[in-house]
Amino acid sequence: MSRYVAIVDGEPGAFGVVVPDLPGCTSAGDTIEAALTNAVEAVRLWVEDAEADGESIPEPRPVEALRHDPSIAEDIAGGAVLAFVPLLRESGRATRVNLSLDAGMLDAIDAEAKRRGLTRSAFLASAARDAIVRGI
Repeated sequence: MSRYVAIVDGEPGAFGVVVPDLPGCTSAGDTIEAALTNAVEAVRLWVEDAEADGESIPEPRPVEALRHDPSIAEDIAGGAVLAFVPLLRESGRATRVNLSLDAGMLDAIDAEAKRRGLTRSAFLASAARDAIVRGI
């Protein structure tokens, strides 16, 4: 899975995200977390559009290379911060897998999934996606 470096700037109520390696790829949100969550979708859509147009997808540059880019260094000096945004591709095709989990953990997963009105699979996929997006 690729992770692109993004530039985050703004103030409470109006944060913006720019992904320098994907020209024109931007997002925004009321909070930094919302802006970065929106950036995950923006990156995915940018890549899908580029592929549909027959364009190649740029490889993410290392964070140190971006930090030495004069325009990005200027943004950082002005208060912007760098963050990683994963490229999460969705095929729309479910795949059956075999997992081994502690029985107590499985009980907790099933209880939480039921509380939220989700299947076990939907809950696990949602939890995994959230962890990937947040980088934890």
